[in-house]
Amino acid sequence: MEFLQSWWAAIWGILAESGPWLLGGFLIAGLLNTLIPREKVFRHFGGNNFVSVFKAAILGAPLPLCSCSVIPTAAGLRDAGASKGATTSFLIATPETGVDSIGITWALMDPLMTLLRPLSAIVTAIFSGLMVNRFAASTPEEDALASDKKEGGQEDAPCCASKAPPKPSLKERLIGAVRYAFGKLMADLTPWFLLGFLISGLITVWVPDDFFGDTLPNGWLSMLAMLVVSMPMYICATASTSVAAAMIAKGLDPGAAVVLLLAGPATNITTILVVRQFLGKAVVKIYLFSLVICSLLIGWGVNFLYSALELDLKNTVPHVHEMEHGLVSTIGGLILSALLLYHAWALWLKPKPISDAVT
Repeated sequence: MEFLQSWWAAIWGILAESGPWLLGGFLIAGLLNTLIPREKVFRHFGGNNFVSVFKAAILGAPLPLCSCSVIPTAAGLRDAGASKGATTSFLIATPETGVDSIGITWALMDPLMTLLRPLSAIVTAIFSGLMVNRFAASTPEEDALASDKKEGGQEDAPCCASKAPPKPSLKERLIGAVRYAFGKLMADLTPWFLLGFLISGLITVWVPDDFFGDTLPNGWLSMLAMLVVSMPMYICATASTSVAAAMIAKGLDPGAAVVLLLAGPATNITTILVVRQFLGKAVVKIYLFSLVICSLLIGWGVNFLYSALELDLKNTVPHVHEMEHGLVSTIGGLILSALLLYHAWALWLKPKPISDAVT
């Protein structure tokens, strides 16, 4: 009973501290999804050059898509004429960070990590995209096929223009943004939020203080350990933040935490298999190589920066589980808990119609 109470206290600490920031991040994500026309965005990523790779990274960074839900969007980019490098850049930047994960990083860590995390994701995405364009660029046949698809869509537009529905009003789009943010998007991410919060609570209760640094030495060894653990598993950027924060509270150094935050969301078995299918074997090799190199080098750089500035990230994280939460945090945590429980009920516990059960 004592263990369960401690476990719930740790989970509630994360929910309360991250609740207002996560809710705000979801709302921004809904606005991005509803207000920015995708067909205009897709036109900017066709070249095998730095500009297309850079644009793809900048576009992907704020989007709150996990490593599996980003795949259809990346496939759409590729079909719309994006180069392999730009597609790779988008595939990496998008799951590694997002407005929701930036908000929870601010809530659970410190301002420096909040800044370094999206910058690291963008740098990794750009480097990987440029490597793909350099060593596995699209062939002339692939470029021609993508161009045909792009031109075909443009040629079909006039004949269908009269059938296109009228554009929704601003009020309708705002309502749609809220429905998307706290409906479909949150439903898609609910399993990974719950998993991340449960694991974070277990780490807080079970793992001894200073486990990282004493039992597992910090530096390159802990970064390699985080790389090995995080690459095959499936965890979204936001859920990985609470896990990383719990590990930092137990002594994990900032550089190893960054490795977890970069490699975990961007790689898993499903993503690798799908990337192999629609971008090719060569791109998969470069994709993984670039992620490993960038994650380790950025992790080393983050450790150096925290040491040079004489900052101790561990001193920021423990307040998540110890300090009393204000009214805003409490309300945010309760709303977030209610939404997650609702979506969990809808996904797993809600009775299915007989026809669905039969099929």
